[in-house]
Amino acid sequence: VQAHYGQGSGGIYLPCGAGSLKNCTDLPRETVAAQMEGGLPFEVERDSPEPQVLIMHTHATETYRLNRGLWYPADSTGRSTDLTVNMAAVGAEMARVLNEAGVNTIQDTTLHDYPGYTGSYGRSNATVRRYLEEYPSIKIVLDVHRDAIERDGDRIAPIAQVGEEQVAQVMLICGCDNGGNLPNYTQNLRFAAVWEAAMEGAYPGLTRPVLFDYRYYNQDLTTGSLLVEVGGHGNTLEEALAAGRLAAQGLAAALGA
Repeated sequence: VQAHYGQGSGGIYLPCGAGSLKNCTDLPRETVAAQMEGGLPFEVERDSPEPQVLIMHTHATETYRLNRGLWYPADSTGRSTDLTVNMAAVGAEMARVLNEAGVNTIQDTTLHDYPGYTGSYGRSNATVRRYLEEYPSIKIVLDVHRDAIERDGDRIAPIAQVGEEQVAQVMLICGCDNGGNLPNYTQNLRFAAVWEAAMEGAYPGLTRPVLFDYRYYNQDLTTGSLLVEVGGHGNTLEEALAAGRLAAQGLAAALGA
């Protein structure tokens, strides 16, 4: 089932330019709004010989609908170790766009969720720490996933129409500190607000509201750490690749590249 998720307003929703943020924390609306201001909390060096962005995948085996038509085989797990069809393919497209824009980006394609799903965040934590130690120039770490929205056995495909192209929708997830686990979360929040505004401003309808919640996702490791949901298991791979391309173009614009 294809569905478009629009932006929210009022109540728990706060504006991010043309986009919005869904505040699922206990923090007052005014507090979150103030924390979102200030712009990027870091500076990315354009055309740097050293990596500025790391793209990785805690759940790399997540994949999309590979068949034609709005159906999926009964035995479909939505998982694959094939790097040409799983999250590594979307991450590679995002890295390509960023590198062409002059933002030095590297990608890790480790299957942190294979052969065992349990413990995948612990394994990806170790991977990110290793990259940060080797490349202290890294300002941004993007953990690129796809969502899994189901209703009564139907797999929901979040879609947007961008020009003449149907693409998957993109959602950023930013964690909030919960008892000291994310002491610098406000810097990730500022990053999310800037990127959301750039994406939705350039490509109306592309994004779902940023999810701001008590999530962790290893976002304490850098002050530019976000989880990125590119579509869901109801989307086609082509829709996801197109969304990854647009999301990366939005990020490049947000970084001034």
